[in-house]
Amino acid sequence: MKIKYLTYLIILLCTQYSIWSQGVDLARVEYTYIPQSNNNTFSRFKISGNYPIELDEKGTYLIITGEYRYNSLEINEEMTFDGQDELGNFQTAGLEIGYTFKMKNNWRFGSKLGMKISSNFAGSGIKNDDLRYTGAVYFVKKYKYEQEPKSASLVIGVKYTNPASLNFPLPILNYYKRFHINWSFSVGTPKTSIKYFFNKKNTLQAFVGVDRFYSNLQNNKLIRDSGGAERFAENISMLNVIGALGYEYYFTEHLLFFAYSGYTLSNEIRLRNANQDNVILINSGNTVYLRSGIKFKI
Repeated sequence: MKIKYLTYLIILLCTQYSIWSQGVDLARVEYTYIPQSNNNTFSRFKISGNYPIELDEKGTYLIITGEYRYNSLEINEEMTFDGQDELGNFQTAGLEIGYTFKMKNNWRFGSKLGMKISSNFAGSGIKNDDLRYTGAVYFVKKYKYEQEPKSASLVIGVKYTNPASLNFPLPILNYYKRFHINWSFSVGTPKTSIKYFFNKKNTLQAFVGVDRFYSNLQNNKLIRDSGGAERFAENISMLNVIGALGYEYYFTEHLLFFAYSGYTLSNEIRLRNANQDNVILINSGNTVYLRSGIKFKI
């Protein structure tokens, strides 16, 4: 039980969020590969971007965020339900509108509202159950240091997505500090890490983070358990807690290549019903985790 509660705590502290204390990704392209147990595999291609629109000279912005993900789940083991091939490919497309402005004492307010379409599209067209709604409110505090590159910042807030496997508001919490010319650390969102700066072009970090995936199943699956009871699976979710090393190489001040390699501390893929209750566990074995890509940030 203690391990279970510790896992949930890590999930709450590491919930991913696109705008955070250390910078904003204006554009990102990445590929993720996670081999599963029983010769199954999960892979993902993701492209995302943020477009800030300056509203005044006081630091007020409207931010438009777009994202597309192509998730591939290859199941090579025999499952206990029909239509196993429909679990292969899932697509997610989302659009969010953010608003942020400066407050007193180096605080900044931010908010986001958005909608996503996430489905295996096994039926025809887009269904109501394919739609997901997101909202977030957060505050950012910047701390000033006379000696550069020392810096620090704090982010607090809350985010809610419906529907989701964790169907309740999740906290946004991050404290970042560059305490030395070669060292920084971050606790909270989107990951807890410690980073070493070799120079302006090369960094190495160790971190614990979370990788999540959720999608609707347009054709619900009838699952029979070992006792003969029948339940419908209506969506699929993946939740990984990861420990990894990450390398970053800066081509320019804002354009960089990144590569992460690690191991999952918790790795679950589940089919769930409309109430987000577990129907069947497809995978629970830990495995290696690989992710790399290019991003442009400010």
